Amino acid sequence: MNPRVLKVMTQGMIGYLDPDFTKIMDEVTDLIRRVYQTKDGRTMALSGTGMAGMEAGFASLVEPGDTVIMCIYGYFCERMVEIGTRVQANVVPLRADWGAPFPAELLEQELKKHKNVKMVSAVHAETSTGVRQPLQDLSRLTREHDALFMVDAVTSLGGVEVAFDDWGMDYAYAATQKCLGCPPGLSPVSLSERALHVAQNRKSKPFTWYLDLGMLANYWGWGEKRVYHHTAPVSMILALREGLRLVLEEGLENRFKRHVRNAAALAAGLRALGLKLVVPDEYRLSQITLVWIPDGIDDAEVRGRLLMSHGIEIGAGLGDFAGRVWRIGLMGESSKQENIITLLSALEKILPEVGYEVAVGSGVKAAEDALASS
Repeated sequence: MNPRVLKVMTQGMIGYLDPDFTKIMDEVTDLIRRVYQTKDGRTMALSGTGMAGMEAGFASLVEPGDTVIMCIYGYFCERMVEIGTRVQANVVPLRADWGAPFPAELLEQELKKHKNVKMVSAVHAETSTGVRQPLQDLSRLTREHDALFMVDAVTSLGGVEVAFDDWGMDYAYAATQKCLGCPPGLSPVSLSERALHVAQNRKSKPFTWYLDLGMLANYWGWGEKRVYHHTAPVSMILALREGLRLVLEEGLENRFKRHVRNAAALAAGLRALGLKLVVPDEYRLSQITLVWIPDGIDDAEVRGRLLMSHGIEIGAGLGDFAGRVWRIGLMGESSKQENIITLLSALEKILPEVGYEVAVGSGVKAAEDALASS
């Protein structure tokens, strides 16, 4: 995290009912709107992690029996199935191959089979596969069938473009600990006017009170009058405000380019070590890079050595990719050139020790060359 984010969390506490805190909440909603690139979205920060944002969307926008078509192509897409089932929706999971973008034609074919679809859901940045999912065609098809479009932007917001208005989203949720560079604990969300109307005009109350988007919208100032809802995590909201300020000070385009540049350098270094990347260049996330684990190499041993000897943590594979891939994150404050070089240097030492020979210095040189030419 940026030192500025940590610093604001240590300042004197302000009361959650203090009028000055209300002004801070208003500022945070405006900052979130700018990062989501929306003029019309009703933005707020839910008290809870990204999963709170996911659950709030299903619980507030879907009623029992509503048909929800879910585009499934990774571990976190599958979580949507679980939550959708729990809110008693008529869940229609459309499963596609992991490691590739979801094909829009699958959605088009399925939509034709249903008279009334309440919502379509998709994950923009699926961290279990490293895929950046194109959303425009999915959104267009959803609109053509008068359904709501819900997007998981947990790993993408603040790291790649998330154009809420232009891409026709109705509800998007993110998390503070990824590209926004804050501690975990809040979920910045945006609702379209249509989605907010749905949340506030349900036939039945949501099963959840705490994550009721209609009530939360009133708390964050999107109703006729602000209505107290719960005790807000003041320090977390102060941290988010500072994190969003840092994002906008860098500039969205500059921030996106930084992530792209660093991810390309990492990819060049990994390839130079003979490691194979999972996702084709045109769909690979800048925030997380997946590589296939070479045959005969112990997944946990390499990750353990990186952590214990070098203080570097990389992710294990999830779901269908468990034990088959390494997931290497470069997002927000951690997307730095020095982190790339440190990781590649560590891999050049560790991989030969576990039986996978590499040319020492090759990964670092390839990354440095990529950075120099970018």
